[in-house]
Amino acid sequence: MTKFSDFGFAEPIAKAIAAEGYDSPTPIQAQAIPYALEGRDLLGIAQTGTGKTAAFALPILQAIAT
Repeated sequence: MTKFSDFGFAEPIAKAIAAEGYDSPTPIQAQAIPYALEGRDLLGIAQTGTGKTAAFALPILQAIAT
C-alpha cells in the first residue's frame, strides 16, 4: 500500500489522517496495517519514531468504527 487511502479506513478515520497531513504510510505501517485489519496476530519491530503506534492504533480504531 502506498497511500493511507488504499487501506479503506472509515471516513472519520481517513479524514483525521488527512487533516494531520499524512498521505503515505511508513514502511512498518504499510506492512503491518493490512495484517492488523484482517485481525491477524502481529509483531512489529522498527526504530523509534517510525509509526509503530499508528500501525497498531489505526486498525483498532477501524474495528471500533465498524
